[in-house]
Amino acid sequence: MKLDILVIAAHPDDAELGAGGSIAKSVKQGKKVGILDLTKGELGTRGTPETREKEAMAAAEILGVETRQNAGLPDGFLENSKEFQMKIIPFIRQYKPSIVLANAVKDRHPDHAKASKLISDACFLSGLRAIKSEWSGETQESWRPKAVYHFVQDYYLKPDFIVDVSETWELKMKAVKAFSSQFYQGKDDKGPVTPISTKGFIHALESRAREYGRLIQSEYGEGFTVERPLGINSFQDII
Repeated sequence: MKLDILVIAAHPDDAELGAGGSIAKSVKQGKKVGILDLTKGELGTRGTPETREKEAMAAAEILGVETRQNAGLPDGFLENSKEFQMKIIPFIRQYKPSIVLANAVKDRHPDHAKASKLISDACFLSGLRAIKSEWSGETQESWRPKAVYHFVQDYYLKPDFIVDVSETWELKMKAVKAFSSQFYQGKDDKGPVTPISTKGFIHALESRAREYGRLIQSEYGEGFTVERPLGINSFQDII
């Protein structure tokens, strides 16, 4: 199966929080999108790997993605190593995405920045024919995505471009809230408090999206940074 976009993220819910609106919008535009979670979030303070897997699959169905898989890397201990690169490369070559969306280049959780570089390097190395990999026992051909874009997460980063997600904002939030173990559940919530389970986190998420949206004269926006300059065919490509 060839995908137009593959979202690769450190933890279940990273894709939804950082790029859920863009994922849903791409699907509505007829693009084939998939998600690869690098870890099962097994070190998370709330929930279990089993509950987070169920939540991840529910969120994937809401967004309408073609596939969601997990690379099984260790939560909290991601590193840009050959071992971990070689765990990711088979997925890139199997799905042959034109675009990869990846974690933020700098963020509160150390896994995010580490995953950002790990994913970027794996995308480059996936294009080298001398590197061998297999999928279901068959040798794979090399493949390098055309671009890697990094979504903004907890830390504020000045985006290089912003996607108007006004039309898919409600769908994004439905997918985010599918991870019910991770977020504030009202006055009866007895779970431990984490940075994303506070009462104000969802409000902060919306405020960031409204801020980015205002910059492009829309209601909601999701910000991304780039590794190399974007090319356009004409000035009319810019909204």
